[in-house]
Amino acid sequence: MRIGFDGKRFFHNNTGLGNYSRSLIKVLSDNLPKNEYILYNPKKSGKYNLKNYKKSVIEVLPEKYLLKKMKSLWRLYFVSNKIKKQNLAIYHGLSGEIPLGLPNKIKKVVTIHDLIFIRYPNLYSYFDRKIHFLKFKYAAKYSDIIVAISQQTKNDIISFLDISEDKIKVIYQGCNSVFKQKFSEIEIKNTIKKYNLPEDYILNVGTIEKRKNLLIILKSITNTNKNLVVIGKKTAYFNEIWNYILSNNLENQVFFLKNLSLEEMAIIYQKATLFIYPSIFEGFGIPIIEALYSKTPVITSTGSCFSEAGGSHSIYINPENSEEVREAIDLLFNNPSKRNEMQERGFEFVQKFNDENIAKNWQELYQSLL
Repeated sequence: MRIGFDGKRFFHNNTGLGNYSRSLIKVLSDNLPKNEYILYNPKKSGKYNLKNYKKSVIEVLPEKYLLKKMKSLWRLYFVSNKIKKQNLAIYHGLSGEIPLGLPNKIKKVVTIHDLIFIRYPNLYSYFDRKIHFLKFKYAAKYSDIIVAISQQTKNDIISFLDISEDKIKVIYQGCNSVFKQKFSEIEIKNTIKKYNLPEDYILNVGTIEKRKNLLIILKSITNTNKNLVVIGKKTAYFNEIWNYILSNNLENQVFFLKNLSLEEMAIIYQKATLFIYPSIFEGFGIPIIEALYSKTPVITSTGSCFSEAGGSHSIYINPENSEEVREAIDLLFNNPSKRNEMQERGFEFVQKFNDENIAKNWQELYQSLL
C-alpha cells in the first residue's frame, strides 16, 4: 500500500504537531514495513531528515523553481498534481488539512488534534481563526474518515464542525521511544550536572503560553522551598511569568531549559519528583504520556482530555486554584509511598499507547478504506 502524508510538520515543527507526525511515521514504517510512506514537504528542512527511518519512507519536494518559491500554494493545491502521478491508495493530512484537488479515487484521511481556536478564540487573531476554520471544515467534509486524537476532540468535531459521529474515529497517539529508555548512572549524572539541577524538582514541559498555565504553578510554589524545571519555547506570555518570578523572589527556584537533546529531556523526566501539567485545554497532552512512561507521578487538570491521557492514578486539580495545586504537590513530596504507587500504576496504564497497538489501529483504519 502506498500512503501519502502532508510532511510540513514532520520536517519543520519541533513541538506537538511535528512530534505527532514523526512519531506516527516511525511507528508505521517500523511495524508495517510492507507499505510505502511518501512525505510531501514544501521546502527542504535543516531540522529533520529521514536518517533514522526505513527506506520505505520517501520525501518529495517541489521540483520547479516557481513552485519552490510558492511553498504555501504548492502545499495547498499544486502538490495534488504530483500526488496524481504517484498512484497513492490513501492520502493522510496529519494536521487538520488536505490539499485541494485530490482525485476521487484516492481515499482521504485527516487527523484533527483540537479545535482550540474555536473554543478559545481570544487566543488567536481573527485572520488565523478564519483560515483555520476554512481549512478544517474543508478537510472534514472531503475526507473519507476523520481521526480525532481523543474523545474530547471527537466531541468537538461533532459540535463545532457539524460532522456525523460515524465519520470520526479516535486513535490515540504515543510518544518517542526515547522516553521508554533506561539510562546509565553516568548519563544521568552528566545531564543533571550540565544543567545544574537540584536533587528534587517539579517538572513542567510545554510551550510557555497562557493556555499552558505556567503561572498557576509559580503561585503554588511561592513561599516554599520547592524547585521547578520548565522546558518549553517562550512566547510573549513569558514576560508575565518573569515579572512574577522577580516580584516573588523565585529566581533561584525556577530553571528554564532549552536546546536539550531528546535523551537529556528523557533523563530530566525520569529524575523529576513529579510532573505537573495544569493546562486549561488540550487536544490530548503528550507530555503526560511521556511522564507516565518515565515512571514520574503526574498532576494535571480536570476536564478536557486529560483523564484520557493520565488514567485513574494521576492526580487531577482545578487549574485555576493555586491552593489546590499546592496541596497536590505537597501530598506527593511528603508521601513517597503514594509516589511509588502512582509510578507503577501509571506505567501499567500507559502501555495502552505502545507502538504495536497504535500501528494495529492505523492498519485496520487504512485497510477499511480499501
